[in-house]
Amino acid sequence: MDCTDLYINGTWRKTQERFDVINPATEEVLASVASAEISDADAALDAAEAAMADWAARTPRARSEVLRKAWELMTAQLEPFARLITLENGKARSDAMGEATYAAEFFRWFAEEAVRADGLITHAPSSGARIIVQHKPAGLAVLITPWNYPAAMGTRKIAPALAAGCGVIIKPASETPLTMLALMPLLEEAGVPPGLVNVLPSRRAGRLVDHMLHDPRVRVVSFTGSTGVGRTLLKGAADQVLKPAMELGGNAPVIVFDDVDMEEAIKGTMLAKMRNLGEACTAANRIYVHEGIAPEFTRRLSAAMSALKLGDGTDPSVDVGPLVNASTRDKVAEFVADAIAKGAKLECGGIIPEGKGYFYPPTVLSNVPETADCVHDEIFGPVAAIQTFSDQHDVIRRANDTEYGLVAYVFSGDFKRGLQVCEQLEYGMVGLNRGLVSDPAAPFGGTKQSGLGREGGHEGMLEFMETQYISASW
Repeated sequence: MDCTDLYINGTWRKTQERFDVINPATEEVLASVASAEISDADAALDAAEAAMADWAARTPRARSEVLRKAWELMTAQLEPFARLITLENGKARSDAMGEATYAAEFFRWFAEEAVRADGLITHAPSSGARIIVQHKPAGLAVLITPWNYPAAMGTRKIAPALAAGCGVIIKPASETPLTMLALMPLLEEAGVPPGLVNVLPSRRAGRLVDHMLHDPRVRVVSFTGSTGVGRTLLKGAADQVLKPAMELGGNAPVIVFDDVDMEEAIKGTMLAKMRNLGEACTAANRIYVHEGIAPEFTRRLSAAMSALKLGDGTDPSVDVGPLVNASTRDKVAEFVADAIAKGAKLECGGIIPEGKGYFYPPTVLSNVPETADCVHDEIFGPVAAIQTFSDQHDVIRRANDTEYGLVAYVFSGDFKRGLQVCEQLEYGMVGLNRGLVSDPAAPFGGTKQSGLGREGGHEGMLEFMETQYISASW
């Protein structure tokens, strides 16, 4: 089966225009993929509308069983999915396996949540009427996913939408459409009816998505990506007052106090920084270390970063694969050059290796000034930028001094202080003595300009539902 065409109404649909998907480790063409046009979007919307009528009418348990089967099938195929993720995204095999496992888990979690869209019946205190509250499928959903997690960012949206009873159209990133296309035969086998899930890769994403957002049948838009693109989508969504779920950019601070277990702090910081090569909105971006332990922390972090093996992610011994494309690699290099020019010290890495592939080595910068560009923008690469602090209130102020509010990390041996600091951080998520916060069972999302709504947890399904209230007397 050639999973490189559009997937509409349970069939593979060819197009005249196609685009190449590049292996970032070799710069070779992996595949030529169909590029959707407006007519394809209309066909996908028609299919999703027709399929949703039956799907929404099914019992929650019936929908749950299909999602559970999807989890079982994907769990049995983690290796091939991980390999495909590595080929089109570049991430090392260990990262790819982690993503594949994480992606599959959304099907299991929302299989369990599908039967828990609990409502309410209560007695109005003043009028005496009965208040009946229930949650209903919101309608067709347009899902727009990024390149950094080609499997997980799709399943994190598909699973709750199907659990809620919605039909969906997915527009995967043009850098990494193959994983989402490869998922479709698995969903067919799990029992997802034709037309309920449609995949539209496209090089004309802006025009295509805007057209769908102005179709009256669409009621939800769910997007993961940059804050700039999110703002544009929100403007388009406003015309029809669509329900938005926006998981946008981040500028994650890490605060390391001087009472930490140094080994655990290094391990946690490495996970927060290097998971997915730093190509994640949750990646550690600003590392604030108490001045009393900064020299030792910097030395040990540099040693850990230097020990990572750089290379083609298909090699199981490789820790760090290439970045997704040349522009991402070049932007990372510019951040490093800017910081050094403004007074930062290069502790390790910092030199682009010769040869093919969009590689950038694990890099540590110390003495990074507040004026450095990397302090105010997402690095999205394997660069740890260290600053120091001495005062708790000051470091909280510095950590909050950003338009973003997705995730922060705190490392402290004093649990009471750690929780106090967490509560003062203006972020939707905080990892306390942990370098990983993402979990299908937890509400993932940010504050300020890092987004609207939540993915995962119970809240993730409610993003695809509308609350209906009925007033009655009996």
